[in-house]
Amino acid sequence: MSTAPTSPAAPARVAVVTGASSGIGAATARALAAAGFSVVLGARRLDRLTEVAEAIGPAARAEQLDVTDQASVDAFAAGIERCDVLVNNAGGALGVTPVVEADEQQWQWMYDANVLGTMRVTRALLPALRAAEAGHIISIGSVAGVETYQGGGGYTAAKHALHAITETLRIELLGTGLRVTEVAPGLVETEFSLVRLGSQDKADAVYAGMTPLTAEDVADTLTFVATRPPHVNLAYVRLTPTDQATSKLVYRRTD
Repeated sequence: MSTAPTSPAAPARVAVVTGASSGIGAATARALAAAGFSVVLGARRLDRLTEVAEAIGPAARAEQLDVTDQASVDAFAAGIERCDVLVNNAGGALGVTPVVEADEQQWQWMYDANVLGTMRVTRALLPALRAAEAGHIISIGSVAGVETYQGGGGYTAAKHALHAITETLRIELLGTGLRVTEVAPGLVETEFSLVRLGSQDKADAVYAGMTPLTAEDVADTLTFVATRPPHVNLAYVRLTPTDQATSKLVYRRTD
């Protein structure tokens, strides 16, 4: 009795996640790997990045990446033969000073990391995304991309720019089959506030009296976005805690 030949298993789809050494990026890498993707993790802190990748297992590999350095982006992209999903997560915020007291270096870094970094990585991996059967670009924005607040001039300007880039990409790539999504979280308790404010006490105060999102909440939502059928594009997903209405309007319990 003859046995019908078995078809080789289709190779796993590949997801590239920037800023994956901690927080939302690390949680997203774990979630996408659990959903069946092979994941390539990129970030500056290679030691922490390697720890995240090793904890995930054989489906993950770590590659050093500084999105503010074009040479680093080029070297990173050169090692990626396939990219089905790109998660532009690298970025962050520095400081909360008023515009008239702005630290120019902080503003330059925020623009370079959040805006130009997204442009650099997307541009470098676009050929691989175009070659994919159903390529998908997902950028982590923020509610700060459509709102403003006192002390947030540099960060909101950068995230407004990221929002504009994402909307523009969706128009420019129309008809190619590529999907473009922005996931815009509100308050998420990660290293974000500690890096921005430089003090654990100040960072803790950001989340005092309310229940913020976790990195895993955002990763779960992003994985849902990335696993929709190819003809479905969730273009913009605003994700906030139940206790948050706007960037500054947050319900806080006092008991």
